[in-house]
Formats: sequence, structure tokens, C-alpha cells
Amino acid sequence: MDLAAATAFAALTALGARVSLHLPFTPVPVTGQVFSVLLAGAVLGPRLGLVSQAEYLAAGAAGLPVFAHGGGPAAMLGPTGGYLVGFPLAALVVGLCAERLGDRGWRLALGCLCGALVVHISGAAWFGVWASIVRGSAALSAVLSQSLLPFLAVDVVKALAAAAAAPGLRRRLWAA
Repeated sequence: MDLAAATAFAALTALGARVSLHLPFTPVPVTGQVFSVLLAGAVLGPRLGLVSQAEYLAAGAAGLPVFAHGGGPAAMLGPTGGYLVGFPLAALVVGLCAERLGDRGWRLALGCLCGALVVHISGAAWFGVWASIVRGSAALSAVLSQSLLPFLAVDVVKALAAAAAAPGLRRRLWAA
């Protein structure tokens, strides 16, 4: 049951990549992945949340088109690679926060916000590296305006939605 649940959340994250809105000023799309990652940590806990996202990355690294930009190593080394690599750590952080702070209400929302922050730090850091390699320039203002600032508000909403959905989903999943 545990591995099946982790695999289901890996699949949910892959589906979240299909929900994608491409913005004209950045190669980083708005996707449903962050919601799935946060929900995985909140529902599965730290260990299985991390496993679910490691499964997701393994599927993409193996070439399955589960990322917003396809699959394979090239997708992982592209402008969104840092976000992808941050997913397992974010699920772990959300799960740990849920265990230590509480798995309901504002405490879970805080945990989900911390997980979203992990994704954004990882994503922006890699985007800066990618931009300096591919574009020859990684001015901090450009990195922030293309990899962080446009996504903060929508990911706050995703974090709050994941925190709201997690308790009921957790009850249903583990009652089965």
C-alpha cells in the first residue's frame, strides 16, 4: 500500500506537469506540479512523500515525458531543472513540518508554504546557473523576474489548497 500510494502521487505530479501555462517572458511555466508535491508531503508524510517525488524524477530522467518540458536528462538540465530537483526535498520538508507542527489548519499551511519555498529556492538557484551558461548572463534581477517573482502568488494559493485538501485525502487514503 505504501509504495502504491507513493507511485500514485508520482503519477499525480506527472499529471500536474500537463497543467501548464507558458508565460511569454520566461521559459519557466506555471504548472500543477507544486500542488502535487506539497500534497504528497502532507498526505504521505516525509519518507513516502520524498519517495513519491524521487519516483517522479526517476521516471523523467529515464526519458518518460512526465515533465512540463518532456523527459530525459536534457529536460532536467534545462531552465526548470532546479524546480524538479527541489520536489523530493520539498515533499520531505512538508511531511516533517506536518509531523512536528501539526497536520491540520494553519500549521499545515505553514508547512506547505515552507515546501513551496524549498521549490522556489532550488528553482531560482538553478535558473541562475542555467542562465549564465546558456545566455551568458545571470543578472539577479533577471533571474528573480523570470524564475521566482511571477510564481510566488500562485504557489501560495497552491500551498493553501494542498493544506486544505490533505487532511480529508489522508483519511480516505489510509482508511482504505
